[in-house]
This record gives sequence, structure tokens and C-alpha cells, in this order.
Amino acid sequence: MTQIGASLLEQLLGADGGYRGPRVDCGDGHSARFVGYRTKTITTVLGAVTVRRGYYHCADCGHGVLPRDDELGVADASLSPGLRKITAVAAAAAPFAAASTLLAELAGIRLGTKRIERSAETDGAAAADRQTRESAAICRGEVTVLTPAEQPVPDKLYIAIDGTGVPMTAAAVAGRAGKGPDGRAHTREVKLAAVFTQTAVDDEGRPIRDPDSTSYVASFATVGDFAPLAAAEATRRGAEQIRQLVVLGDGAAWIWNLATARWPHATPIVDLYHAREHLHALADLLTDPLGPDHDQWLQARLADLDTGDIEHLVTTTETLLPTLDPTLAASTAKALGYFTTNAHRMRYGYFRDLGLFVGSGVVEAGCKTVIGARLKQSGMHWNIPGATGIIALRSLQASNRFDTIWTHPHNQTNIA
Repeated sequence: MTQIGASLLEQLLGADGGYRGPRVDCGDGHSARFVGYRTKTITTVLGAVTVRRGYYHCADCGHGVLPRDDELGVADASLSPGLRKITAVAAAAAPFAAASTLLAELAGIRLGTKRIERSAETDGAAAADRQTRESAAICRGEVTVLTPAEQPVPDKLYIAIDGTGVPMTAAAVAGRAGKGPDGRAHTREVKLAAVFTQTAVDDEGRPIRDPDSTSYVASFATVGDFAPLAAAEATRRGAEQIRQLVVLGDGAAWIWNLATARWPHATPIVDLYHAREHLHALADLLTDPLGPDHDQWLQARLADLDTGDIEHLVTTTETLLPTLDPTLAASTAKALGYFTTNAHRMRYGYFRDLGLFVGSGVVEAGCKTVIGARLKQSGMHWNIPGATGIIALRSLQASNRFDTIWTHPHNQTNIA
């Protein structure tokens, strides 16, 4: 059946030989002259088909032009757009070798591991590049995001931000300092933003995330280049019309610098569980000075934290400083700096009264499922372009926006 389908498809495509007159625009402002016809074998979901296309040559640029390739979406590609989409879905879901097996077993399509890797990474990188350009245009106000009239505006929109390391090849981390014993980096940080909405709370007043409302953007970019991606996604999700905008994150300075610059009107909340970890670490520092009162002191400070009374937590701890040796006193004061810096982001009692999330579990789960589950498996080491492509595919897939890449036949090809 697929052989018959491939034969019919080849005949259908053969009805147009790609002749577009004696001359065509070369794409750089020159005129390319018709030379003759060239054939190309394209692998499709039905099998291989051979297509005859008109070939033009630009004497000024010195390169060939094949209008039919652009129209079919196979410029610089040997897989059809439909097969590239299937390949991208499989490669985003599983390692390349496993994706090859999946395609063979489920669709009867046999592609080598390297061919799948090149196709998926190329299309993913093109999607990431397009997303970067579109995000910049949205932030500059050149593109207006339209919300369907029938779509209700949710009550609250959350922007949760975090980072996670991805294992890289030696070349991708050359010259970068790391935290390992050898002092060299073995990973690169992927910054991830998870954007989701909340409309209701449960019977106990705890917030409920709206089903299927989470979308993701992720990148190896610097904070400055990542900020437009996150800002554009928030805008796309309705940040300009929402009643209450909330930014969730841990205590990393880059997150709050980004949040302050992009969403100064948002409610900032430091993840409660990260705050508790810092408080436990502080209590560990004071184990000896507190002696038998350690556990009672810790429980009292946890109660301060849970209610958001950071001033009491800090001042109570500061009363211990004169009794400590200078080194421990300096370490304790430094640990307290985390709480004083983020005090306004730790009003957990107040946030709970408003029915807000106080944990960044959504983005932390995204770090594991969107990034880690595919890119941090045993033995994996990535280069930047390859990982960028797969991260883009994974983010779009998890955001239920995968089909937007293939709206037009050649949309997934990075055409300048």
C-alpha cells in the first residue's frame, strides 16, 4: 500500500516540473536564468519519491535556485515536511537510536540514527531561532498578541523560572569554570520559564493550577537574551490583561533581576521549599552554639518562615551573633543575608491568604520532565546547537504548540 501511495505521490509531484519562466528572482535582488532540470529523491512517509525540478543559476551570486524545493518545503533537506514532523516528534520523545526503532516499528519508516539526529536538531534549532526573533518582535511592540474573544481571562498568571544543568561535550564547556573537583565545567545551564494560570482554590483555600495551562520556554542564552523569551511568552499568555501576575523562583539573583526589570508590577514569591532548605542550613551552622535548644529553635524559626515573619526570624538569630566566634558569626550573618534580601518575597502567610502558590514545583518538575528526561540520560553529552534544537522541540511539545512549527510546508526550515 505504501509503495502504491509513493508511486501516486511521485506522479502527482511530477505534474509540476518547477519551471517558473526563463528567469526568477534569486533572493538577493538578482535575476537567475533557467538552465535545465534536476532530479531529487525525497524520503516521505510513504517511501522514497523522485521529483524533477527546474534549476536556475544566478551569475551574480554564483549559486543555484530551485523554486520548487522552497514550495515543497525540501530546500536543503531530503525528508518531506510530513516525515520531518514525525521524526521530530520521535526524537523529542526518545534518544535518537530509540526514535529510529520507534519509527520502524510503528510506522514502517526506516531512518538511520544520524539522519534522525540531523533532521530533528536542524528543525528544532530553526524553531528556536524563529521563536527568538518573534519574541524580540513582541517585546518591541512590532507584533501584537491577539487573545480569542471566547477565551476567558484567567484570574492569576504565574511565571515560574529556574535553571538546570545539561551535560555537554568537552568542546562546549572549554574554558568554563565549574564546581567539580577538577574546577572545570561539565554542564551548561538551561534557563526554563513555566507559565501557567490559576482560576480557583480548593475547599481548604489551596490554589489549583488550571488543567493543561502550562507552557514553557527554555534556552542556554544569557539572562539578557533569555528575558525576551520569557517576557514574550508571558505576553502571549495574557500578562498584560491578567488581574494578578506572580513570579515564582528560588533565591537566585538573576531570576529576581529579570523579574524586576520585566514585571515590576508582579507579586514576587521565593519558593517556600528553597527557603526552608536555607533555614535548615542556617540551623546546621548553629548546632553547637544552640546545643539542646537546637530543635526547638529550628521549629520556632520555621514557624516564623511559614507565616512570613522574616523580621522576627532575622532579629532572633542576630541576637546569637555576639556569642559566636568570628568565623561562625560571619557565616551566620552571610546566611541571614538570603532572608533579609528576599524578605518581601517571603510573606507566605499573606500569600496563602490570597490563595497563591508559594512553591515553584511546576518549573522544577519542568526541569526534570521537559529537560532532564530527554537530555540528561546516562552517557549523554551535547553540543550547543544539538541540545538547543531538542530543547526547543521538547518545550513546544510540552506546551501543546508542536503543530505551530509545521503550519506551512517550509516553516521548519531556517530560511534567512
